[in-house]
Amino acid sequence: MNESLDDTIIAVSTPPGQGGLGLIRISGHEALAIARGIFEPKKLSPAEHPGQMCFGYLVDREKGERLDCGYACYFRPEVSYTREEVVEISLHGSPVILNEAIRLGIKEGARLARPGEFTLRAYLRGRLDIVQAEAINDLIRAVSLQQAKVSFRQAEGSLSRKIQAVREQIVGLLVNIEASLEFPEDELGLTQKEIESCLENLISNLKNIIWSYEQNRARLEGLTIALVGRTNAGKSTLFNALLEEERAIVTPYPGTTRDYIRENLLLDGILLKLVDTAGFGQADNAAEEAGISRSEDIATRADGLLIILDSSRSESEEDFYLLQGFQGKKRIIVFNKSDLDKVINWQLIIEKNKEIPWIEVSALTGENIEQLKRLMLTTFSPAESGQEEIILHERQKILIEQMAGQLEEARNRQEAGYGLEIIAEEIKAVLPAIGEFTGEIKSSEVINEIFGRFCLGK
Repeated sequence: MNESLDDTIIAVSTPPGQGGLGLIRISGHEALAIARGIFEPKKLSPAEHPGQMCFGYLVDREKGERLDCGYACYFRPEVSYTREEVVEISLHGSPVILNEAIRLGIKEGARLARPGEFTLRAYLRGRLDIVQAEAINDLIRAVSLQQAKVSFRQAEGSLSRKIQAVREQIVGLLVNIEASLEFPEDELGLTQKEIESCLENLISNLKNIIWSYEQNRARLEGLTIALVGRTNAGKSTLFNALLEEERAIVTPYPGTTRDYIRENLLLDGILLKLVDTAGFGQADNAAEEAGISRSEDIATRADGLLIILDSSRSESEEDFYLLQGFQGKKRIIVFNKSDLDKVINWQLIIEKNKEIPWIEVSALTGENIEQLKRLMLTTFSPAESGQEEIILHERQKILIEQMAGQLEEARNRQEAGYGLEIIAEEIKAVLPAIGEFTGEIKSSEVINEIFGRFCLGK
C-alpha cells in the first residue's frame, strides 16, 4: 500500500446499497477546497463553523444543478480522525447520488481512497497505533456483542496501554540494572531477588494475555453447535425453528439432508454457528455415506452438540452411539416431536446420561423452542475468564509470545549465574517486539496486510 499523504482522498463511508443516509468523507490538505466545489451551504459555511453540521446542497457547478440536499461538517486537523483537514457530507443514501458526489469530488482534485486509507493516515500521523487500527476494523466486523465490546476497548487504547506499561517496566528494570553495574558499591540498583521478581511478574502478565487468546477466541468469534441425530429425527425442522425461518429443506423422506447447512444464531450477544447435519443411520448410497461421514467430522470438531432424539420412535443404535460417542463435549439431549405420542424410553435415556441436560420440544409446533434457546445459552456459553485484556489476532499473540520467551531467557540466564550485562542484553531484546506490536517499528508488509482488510471509506 502506498503510504503517501500528499493526495486528498474521497470515499463513501457508508455500506453499499440503498439507505436513509449516505456519508461522503474527504481527507487531505485540499479537503475544504474540494468540498466547496461540490457542496453549496444554504446559510452557514462549514469552514466558518468547524464541528457543526451545515445544511446545503450537493451541486454540479458545471451544469448549474442541485442534485441533493444534506449536511456538511468540517473538522480541523487537530481534532479530525486522520489529523488532516476532513469534511464529511451526509446525503440521502442513494447509490446514484453518492457515486455522483464521488465523481464530482474527483473532478475537483480528490483521489478515490483505497480500503482502509483513512485509518492508515490516522496511524501514520500518530492519531492511533497499529493495535488500535486493528481494533477499529474488528469493531466494524464484530459478529457478537462481546467482540464489539473488546474491540471498542482496544480502539480506545486499552491493550496498547497494557503493552506500553510492560515497556515502562522493562525500561525501569534496565535503568536499575545499569545503576547496579555503574555504582555497585552504592547499592543504587536492584538485588538479584528483586530482578527475578520483576521478570517473573512481567512473564506472568504476558502469559495471561496469551492465555486469553485461546480461552476467549470461541466466545468472541462464535461457537459451532452441530445438530445431530438419526434420519428423520427432525433436525432440519428444529434448525428452521431455532432460526425462525425456512432455511433447511424439510421432507418426510429419509436422507433429505445429505450435506450440512450453516447459519448464525445470535442469542443475548452470543454468536452460535448452527450446523444442520445429515442424519446418522444406514447409508443407501455413496452420497448418503459421504454425508454421514461429514456429519461425524463436524460433530467431532463442534464446540457443542444438540442430540436430536425422535420421541415418537423407539430409541435406536444411532441414538445410543450419539449419546455415548462424544464424551467430554458439551451436549443437550433434545426429545423432539413432543406433539406426537411418546414411544421412546426417555426415562432410561435420562437415567443413563445424568450429566447431560435435556428438554422436550416440538420443532413443528414451536413448543419449548424459546426454552431450548435459553438452555443452549446456559450450556454452551463459555464462562467469563475474568481476564482484563484479550488479544484477537495471531500477529499479536506471536509477538507477545516472543516477549515472554525473551524474558524467560533472561530469567534462566540469571538463575544460571550469568552477569548483569548479559541479562540486560537479553531484556533489551524484548523492546523491538514491543515496537512491532504497537507499530512504532513500521513494517510495510504488516501495514499492507492489516489495512488491506479494511472496507472502503474507513
